[in-house]
Amino acid sequence: MRAILCKSHGPAENLSLEEVDDLTPAPDEAIVEVYSAALNFPDGLQIQGKYQYQPDMPFSPGSEVGGKILAVGDQLKDFAVGDRVMATPGIGGLAEQVRVRGDGLRKIPDNMDFKSAASFAMVYTTSYHALKQRANLQAGETLLVLGASGGVGLAAVELGKLMGARVIAAASSEEKLEFVKAAKPDELLNYGDGLLKDKVNALTDGRGADVIYDPVGGDLFDQACRCIAWNGRLLVIGFASGRIPEYKANLALLKGSSMVGVFLGRFRKEEPEEYEKNFDELLKLYEQGKLNPIVTESFAFEDYVSAFNVFIERKVMGKVTLEVKAEV
Repeated sequence: MRAILCKSHGPAENLSLEEVDDLTPAPDEAIVEVYSAALNFPDGLQIQGKYQYQPDMPFSPGSEVGGKILAVGDQLKDFAVGDRVMATPGIGGLAEQVRVRGDGLRKIPDNMDFKSAASFAMVYTTSYHALKQRANLQAGETLLVLGASGGVGLAAVELGKLMGARVIAAASSEEKLEFVKAAKPDELLNYGDGLLKDKVNALTDGRGADVIYDPVGGDLFDQACRCIAWNGRLLVIGFASGRIPEYKANLALLKGSSMVGVFLGRFRKEEPEEYEKNFDELLKLYEQGKLNPIVTESFAFEDYVSAFNVFIERKVMGKVTLEVKAEV
């Protein structure tokens, strides 16, 4: 089989596409034939050696795929060869085959294609956990979503609307905001001019947002601390801007607000039953036509450098996939 390998940290140009041995499953694993693999912002960090989890060299990046089961270990129940699945292997997804434990597999609805399957798990489970467990978002509250045109941001807009919030979708350009309209937010906000705080306060009559979803960090986080409502919750999702900001405790005191961390991997480990319940609820929403994962750019497997550079250049809108095998 072929796999994209990282043998030294650096830009995507350092990666290589090589022939490697086919995989065999451990007793509690399945081997998934990859049809579509999604890229995420952490993948770009990982190949540069900048992520909190760094696998040993060489490794194949990629944490979510859609495909069919090729082989099943003798201890793995409820899955069979030929099952259509979405998989979250954690690592190794940018290959023609990937090894996945049972808890990283989900059979997909009949109305879901492999591209959507590869684009579903991480963005929706992250955003749902953030809004449901971490923010306890309530109907009627105001939710401000930063980086709303990205994968997790767009999912947060969709879910916020379904949960009954007034959603302000914020992005850095009019092009990105035009794209976000598909998720039907209540308000659109362009923070490309550096006036996030003033614009949020204008939209909320000076009250601020009850929940702020921040996958960007940097200067936007600094402003978000100043346009949050009394008892507001500032969700720390990630740092796409490249700068990890500092939280000023006096602002938490004056606003009666909270900074709340969101780490899906730890949630999945510490509260597996709640994680599985969230996933079931999300798939039901998809089957009902209430969620719509949007893949805006799909690249041939061999064009992986271009796919990674969409993230490096911060041009992502929706999800980005590599198409490994044609779906028939």
